[in-house]
Amino acid sequence: MIIYPAIDLKDGQCVRLRQGDMDDATVFNEDPADQARRFVDAGARWLHVVDLNGAFAGGSVNGAAVQAILDAVAVPVQLGGGIRSLADVNSWLTRGVSRVVLGTAAVKDPEMVTKACEMHPHRIALGIDARAGKVAVEGWAEETDLTAADLVARFAQAGVTAIVYTDIERDGVMGGPNVEATAALAASTEIPVIASGGVSSMMDLEALASRPGIAGAIVGRALYDGRIPLAEALVQYGAI
Repeated sequence: MIIYPAIDLKDGQCVRLRQGDMDDATVFNEDPADQARRFVDAGARWLHVVDLNGAFAGGSVNGAAVQAILDAVAVPVQLGGGIRSLADVNSWLTRGVSRVVLGTAAVKDPEMVTKACEMHPHRIALGIDARAGKVAVEGWAEETDLTAADLVARFAQAGVTAIVYTDIERDGVMGGPNVEATAALAASTEIPVIASGGVSSMMDLEALASRPGIAGAIVGRALYDGRIPLAEALVQYGAI
């Protein structure tokens, strides 16, 4: 299982939110590039980066911070937040991002997402953020009538390389991931699923790693506050 340390960007800083609330943010590092180097020095082989402001604005806001991360480390970076057009996708992949995560665009412009998969094989991930079983978009501010299964079915044959599944109600509250919902989603598709939201202990990582189809776990606050020692987690549960 690939462990993805999370770098969430708000106003140029590395933060963590509680349940996606932009007014409930904790700053962990004012220098995202420094944080990226720290994760890589601990052994991380991937980074998960989100432009939080961009997710709400519908376009890149923390582009300078993202570029600083790309310039600072040599490991692959997975980027989401505010990527809404094919031009956005092309731009970030050209600038050094290894994989883009498309969430809101998958709901509102599915044709673009399919085209992006055709143009960039193995470099497009589907972001599914769910609250009470329903997909949320626009930085989690807007709920839809779609379920996670609905969205997976829509892109089953599109060539999506991974699904990033976030349980919004678990995100940032250190209550553990929704293992059952994540495992159920993974069992419903051949697309690898990356778990996100609530991972707070080594036991959580063990629970996720034991379930078929869960190919990765995004870990944020638990790394910053020391509940999960990254180097140890990578040895026990990590993979290239």
